[in-house]
Amino acid sequence: MSELALLAEKADAADELAPIRSRFVLDDHDDVVYLDGNSLGALPAGVPGRLEDVVRHQWGRLRIRSWEESGWWTAPERIGDRIAPLVGAGPGRIVVGDSTSVNIFKALVAAIRMAGDGRDELLVDASTFPTDGYIAESAARLTGRTLRPVTPAEVPEALGDRTAAVLLNHVDYRTGRLHDLPSLTASIHAHGALAVWDLCHSAGALPVGLDEHGVDLAVGCTYKYLNGGPGSPAFLYVRGALQDRFDSPLPGWNSHADPFGMSPAYAPAAGAPRGRVGTPDILSMLALEAALEAWDGVSITAVRAKSLALTDFFLKCVTAYTEPGRVESVTPEPHEERGSQVALRCAEAGEVMKRLIERGVVGDFRRPDILRFGFTPLYVSFSEVERAARVLGEVLA
Repeated sequence: MSELALLAEKADAADELAPIRSRFVLDDHDDVVYLDGNSLGALPAGVPGRLEDVVRHQWGRLRIRSWEESGWWTAPERIGDRIAPLVGAGPGRIVVGDSTSVNIFKALVAAIRMAGDGRDELLVDASTFPTDGYIAESAARLTGRTLRPVTPAEVPEALGDRTAAVLLNHVDYRTGRLHDLPSLTASIHAHGALAVWDLCHSAGALPVGLDEHGVDLAVGCTYKYLNGGPGSPAFLYVRGALQDRFDSPLPGWNSHADPFGMSPAYAPAAGAPRGRVGTPDILSMLALEAALEAWDGVSITAVRAKSLALTDFFLKCVTAYTEPGRVESVTPEPHEERGSQVALRCAEAGEVMKRLIERGVVGDFRRPDILRFGFTPLYVSFSEVERAARVLGEVLA
């Protein structure tokens, strides 16, 4: 056994999160190393049984009564409160429902409305996930604002009296770079603008501190590090002090102050329900609620510590097992600049990832030359990290 394999065994023996692995359905019998949790999290073991009950009992037997008797109606806020501690939010700040894209649209247009008519420029992360950019461009056209793409590093200098809102990614989806949410939010506020953050690659992977840092609005998906399942509903955060001013561009009967009054005039509900639109997608919503039970007793601080240890160890193993110059990490080395993934630049990356998957190491490929490996601390072990790097070295040799 190699020195690195022995180090991995020692780290696994000392890992306080190791017991959490049993809360997931994994491919241990197939010897698969799953490092794509930054795209789709693994299946929590409690989800199939919960869905069986939802389908056969709540829907199959109780039917319409389940909106009240099974708590379907209150699920968006109840599950939002379950997510809240993982992103540093208090109760009543988060509502779950709709997709990330829809919630980005709600958040951006609402931010522009709250900023007022005198501010006619919207800043967007130039390196953002494409959909965020598409929606920002549409929101700018719909509200008569000018869209200005800038890198996160350029934001402080780009801000001015014209800035209405800024949409930024907490973690860059390609490189895994972690952006400085506290200082960027403070800079945005210093210029009287609103900060909107996309947390898709940080929620469930590291502390966010939404309340602590005064973030105005934030959106996150739940199928990555929160393991909610394919297409599971996203969440929308609205700072407490802004909730009475939050003016959603998608008002629906679910967000009405009296949803069953069927009034032709819209009156928004108070608090988090104001972010709702239409009937919640109950099956995926309750699958997410069951998935979040895997977090019971887990500290996000402990998750962050293990994430950094895993990515540090992976980079060390990659250096040891691959020929010099064969791959290049584009993920920052400093901990304060790193999310929970490692991105490696590599020639013929698409073919390399295909061969890795054939050998049981599952990551993903981003054009033109990036290998992405996501590290979900709840179920990834140090021994798996060592094996993944060793197989990568063998594939590249």
